[in-house]
Amino acid sequence: MIYFLSDAHLGSKAIGRGWAQQKRLIQMLEMMAEDAVSIYMMGDMFDFWFEYYSRDKSKKEFAPLFRTIRRIVKSGIHVHYFTGNHDMWTFGGLASLTGMEVHYDPCTIKRYGKTLYLAHGDGLTPFDLESFYPREVQRKIKHFQTLRKIFHNEFLQFCFRCLPPKVGNKIGYGWAARSRRKELDNPCPFKGENNEELVLFAKEEEKLGNHRDFYIFGHRHIELDLQLEKGARVIILGDCFRQWTYAKLDHHGNLSLHNFEPEETHQDA
Repeated sequence: MIYFLSDAHLGSKAIGRGWAQQKRLIQMLEMMAEDAVSIYMMGDMFDFWFEYYSRDKSKKEFAPLFRTIRRIVKSGIHVHYFTGNHDMWTFGGLASLTGMEVHYDPCTIKRYGKTLYLAHGDGLTPFDLESFYPREVQRKIKHFQTLRKIFHNEFLQFCFRCLPPKVGNKIGYGWAARSRRKELDNPCPFKGENNEELVLFAKEEEKLGNHRDFYIFGHRHIELDLQLEKGARVIILGDCFRQWTYAKLDHHGNLSLHNFEPEETHQDA
């Protein structure tokens, strides 16, 4: 089996479940490890992840998760991590702590006779925004794209890395918490096939002749399995703090979405 999961937002001040959420995620990974060949974490597993020049003692909070991932990797299972818009600031530390292979860009892979396009999903929009969205929506998308460019700016990253971790984390976790509370108070459901950015991106790729059997994304915190006209399927993985959704691809090339329900769910709520 090949497993896919995304968007745990561990450490979020807005979710505030701490060890209970991390424990459930560990149980989820251990379940996957029973028959996994590979596990793909599709980004934003942390609500804010930044690696400073100074030692960040706060990351000890996630030591149980790191130990679990290291055990899984040492058992021979390939674990991949795609950075998202909350955890793009790993400069080798996350890979060193866990043994995971970290991916900073989308990629296309072939497994079990199927072609899969893998990405967190942030920043992926159809090329011609004007053809799909009114001006108000265009402005919001372009604002996010500008913000994303700022976050990826190497000079600004260098400056932020020079901060004491306590200061940087206060800024980062505060920003992330505001984003999370806004989403929890006003969740954005599936916008429809003709308005959802990631679906439109996949359609555009298919139109250009870049066929994939599956487009697998995180980012949107919605659970979606949508068949496109040309046979491709768009999968959006939901999250690992409310829905606890994951996808699995079996050796026959069949992909399905599932919800993880551990035996101790009532203790983790």
